[in-house]
Order: sequence, then C-alpha cells, then structure tokens
Amino acid sequence: MSLLAALAFFMSVSTAQAIDVKAAVLRIDYPTLLPISRYDLRPDDLGFAGAALADEDNGTTGGFLGHTYETTQVAATPEEADVALERILAEGIRLIVVQARKDDLLRLTDKAAEAGALVFNARAADTALRDTECRGNLLHTAPSYAMMADAVAQFAVWKRWTDWFLIAGSNPSDVQFADAFRTSARKFGAKIVEDRTFEDTGGSRRTDSGHVMVQRQLPAFTQDAEDHDVVIAADMSDYFARFLSYHLWTPRPVMGSGGLVPTTFHGAHEAYGATQFQTRFEELTGRYVKPEDYNVWLALRVIGEAVTRANTAEPDGVRDYAKSDEFELAAFKGQRVTFRDWNGQLRQPILLYDGTITVSVSPQEGFLHQSSPLDTMGLDRPESQCTAFD
Repeated sequence: MSLLAALAFFMSVSTAQAIDVKAAVLRIDYPTLLPISRYDLRPDDLGFAGAALADEDNGTTGGFLGHTYETTQVAATPEEADVALERILAEGIRLIVVQARKDDLLRLTDKAAEAGALVFNARAADTALRDTECRGNLLHTAPSYAMMADAVAQFAVWKRWTDWFLIAGSNPSDVQFADAFRTSARKFGAKIVEDRTFEDTGGSRRTDSGHVMVQRQLPAFTQDAEDHDVVIAADMSDYFARFLSYHLWTPRPVMGSGGLVPTTFHGAHEAYGATQFQTRFEELTGRYVKPEDYNVWLALRVIGEAVTRANTAEPDGVRDYAKSDEFELAAFKGQRVTFRDWNGQLRQPILLYDGTITVSVSPQEGFLHQSSPLDTMGLDRPESQCTAFD
C-alpha cells in the first residue's frame, strides 16, 4: 500500500461512524422437477451461502471502521412470500436481496418501496425488468436474458459462426431466452437459418428410459435443417439442451442452454484471482459455488462498498452511491463492475462455461462501445425504456 493510500485509509477510519448494517436474503422456493443431472441437485443453502461469505468479506473491512454486518436468511414458498417480506420489514431491515421469479419480484419490490426499502434482484433474468417494468428501488446483480444471449452471440460471431440453428423450448422462460437470441443475431450480424421449437411434454427427465427416448427423438427432430455453423439452444427449463451435443443429426457446436453456457460464475473459475474466492467459499460451505450464490454475494458486497466508501446504510444512500461514477467493485472476472444508471443493471463480464472450465469471457475482443465494452451486452441506454431512474 502506498503512503498516500495508507493515509487516505487512515483518514477514512478516523472519520467513519459506527454503522450496524442489517440486510436480508429472501429466497422464494418454487416446486420444480428434478434437474437432468444429479450434479445439479439444489443445495439447501443456495444463495444463503453467498450471503454468509459476503458478511465475512464485508466484516473484514468493516471491523476497522466500526461497521458490523448481519444478514437474515429467509426461505419461503410463493404463497408465504408476502408475509415473509412483512416480517423482514417489521424487523427494520431496508436492504433486501430477493431470489424470485419476475411477477413475485415485482410485487415484493413494490411492497418494499412503500416501506422505503431497496431491493436487489439476484435471480430473475427477464429483460423487461430492466426495461418497461423497471423499478427505482430495484437493482440487478443477476444478468438479463439479453446480456447472456449477447455474450454467446459475441463469441459465436468472433469465431465466425454466423449461421445459427436456433432450438427453443416451449416454456415462457425458454421463449424469452429465444427472443433474446433473435435480437442478438440482428445486433451482431448473425443469421438464424433455422428456428424450431422443442415442445415440453412434461414428465420426469431422469427416468431409466430418459436418455433412450432423447437418443431417438433429437436426431430426428434436428434432421433436414438448413446448413448452419452452430446450434443455439434456448432451454431455461433444463429439458433438452444438454442432450443436444451428442444427439444432433448434423454434428455442430452447441451454445446457449447446453454445450457452452453463459453464467455469472462457476466452481471451476480460477482466473483473475478467483481461486482465493473459491477456496474461502468451499471452506465455509463444503461445496462448490453456484451462480445464485455469486449473485447474492455481489448484492451484499455492493452494500458493503457503499457503507465503506459513502459511510451510509440508508437505502437511498446505498442506491445513489451504487449508481454513481464513484462506485466500482472487484468481482474476480477481470475488471471492476459498475451499475447502469439508466436501469439499475450491474455491468459485468459473462463467463462462457462448458461444464468443466471457463472457455471464454464476454465481452469479446473487438466489440467496442463509446462508454464501456460491458455495455455491448444487454440493454444499452438508447435501447432501454426504463424511466424510473431519471
């Protein structure tokens, strides 16, 4: 640490006020089918583990400044969500990280706004939440469908795989992700030469005969497609995409929901100093980190940075500092992350993950922007119709 930096830190310590920072993580647990792979069974502490690590990280600096951090962890069913939020607010907590789907998130955010609370979205990817349905008290550490699709699209275009065979599931989240890929294709000059929907007919995806049925269905389903460079899969329901790589009629790379997948973080990521993050997380939890853990960790670290740098834990103060030019946060992905002041979305690199390693990181080389290369992914200022932050 340089003499100037040491002096600045000492002065900040000497002038800081003691602050007790109380936050909450509210996780809505929805009934779902089992994942295709046992490796993806959901841990009981999903998201909450990220909160525990964030409290440790925030407390490390906070201990020097007289700041303490306490995060309440609440899991609820959709039917219990409103009551759970009311209890959190009744405890005087006004900084809340929510893991919920779009409709529940919006309802809870509006209820939180009535109490003057700030909400962080650590799950919902709906692009509309950063667009026409944005909220002034809602910040997003989870990336949008548009950001994830653009991350994939940039890599495909960089590889000169510009002719796409798009296969989308039939569920609402699949349709949204597919729409994001169609927008990405127009945005970056790719061409969707074939566009098909794989219908979700329900039922268990982990029966003894599951892979046998897929082995018969997918080759026939993908037969007679127009010539293409890559298959783009939009399957947020985890129904078929991960079977595609070895069951296509014409062998091609798979990207999107299968093959090469966009994600905020994963347990094998080691670059940019991430190994020490992984080690601390694994020592604390006994398992590998999931994207949901990382999204929650990010949200609480945003709060920690605001408390440390702006000396405030008030919701408006945290939000205003997070949206300001002074805010930045190290996120173990090669560059510091910041918020878009027009819609509350955290700018961040997107990892492209093949199940074992980070293959690449978007934004890709050569994709330029007048403000930040990170703004080449997701809704840029002219594209967003959000007015809540004006």
